[in-house]
Amino acid sequence: MRDVMVDGPSGLLGLAGRRPRWSPSRRRLEWDNGAVGLAFSAEEPDSLRGPQFGAAWSDEIAKWRYAEAAYDMIQFGLRLGAHPRGLVTTTPRPIPLLRRILADPLTVVSRARTADNAANLAPTFLEAVVGRYAGTRLGRQELDGEMIADRADALWTRDRLEAARVPAAPEALRRIVVAVDPPASSKAGADACGIVAAGLDGAGHAYVLADATLARATPEAWASAALALYHRLCADALVVEVNQGGEMATAVLHQVDAAVPVTPVRATRGKYLRAEPVSVLYAQGRVHHVGALPALEDELCDFGPDGLSTGASPDRLDALVWALTHLLLRGGSEPRIRRL
Repeated sequence: MRDVMVDGPSGLLGLAGRRPRWSPSRRRLEWDNGAVGLAFSAEEPDSLRGPQFGAAWSDEIAKWRYAEAAYDMIQFGLRLGAHPRGLVTTTPRPIPLLRRILADPLTVVSRARTADNAANLAPTFLEAVVGRYAGTRLGRQELDGEMIADRADALWTRDRLEAARVPAAPEALRRIVVAVDPPASSKAGADACGIVAAGLDGAGHAYVLADATLARATPEAWASAALALYHRLCADALVVEVNQGGEMATAVLHQVDAAVPVTPVRATRGKYLRAEPVSVLYAQGRVHHVGALPALEDELCDFGPDGLSTGASPDRLDALVWALTHLLLRGGSEPRIRRL
């Protein structure tokens, strides 16, 4: 509290204009207009019993050891003036208290990303830290101010995906496939077209290389995107689910590029049953994500027995499942060496 909120570069004593006087022994701030600020430690919730306030500033609440108890005591003390209010500033972590605060209809949420403050940060920090963690769970939380949470009954967890992350794929991959989960329509509200690429190395490990999923795309648009990824990665095959459009999906791809080998696949089981064995491959350490794939990883960590919590179609996940099933669970044609 003292080192950051009062004395720090962004603390109260660093404000322009009328600065308060700070009495460390009394943990007290006083302004010329008579306003008084009292400082407390969240480590001592009972110290908040008795005092009363017109406003409260709770910093880094997601780190408080006794978060519920301290925050509750603050609420009982917010009883002065016509409109007592509380300000919470924190790196968002999925603790129950912060979820409750965000769900409160009276809460107004403001977010700031590290990139918004780039002009005040060391270039080496931006290059080393931001460059390394951008898109990862830790980076999205610490750099982008996102609340990143796991679903209790999801097939994947954030920790497992972080453990599976690698900076680059091996130079030589035996096979590379691009899997497509095409939508039934391109009208407003239609599902996205899942497009995910993955490769297989000589040790039987798979590497998820790219997520090129398109939202509300025409057949020509998603076919072009899938084929562009296929050629960029020098892939061996396009794996396409044909449940939605039957032969149409294959025909559209061949219209754009007749020379590309297309492997049609048809779903005979539900999405959860198809995804479950693929999640086991992650648990076995046989699947790796190359770099950050935030949108895909959000779907994986929100997919349970009843699908995504939003009720949306898990199009990215479907494409991933088809790619990894083809490479590791079903097999394909004779492998050949591919260099990235």
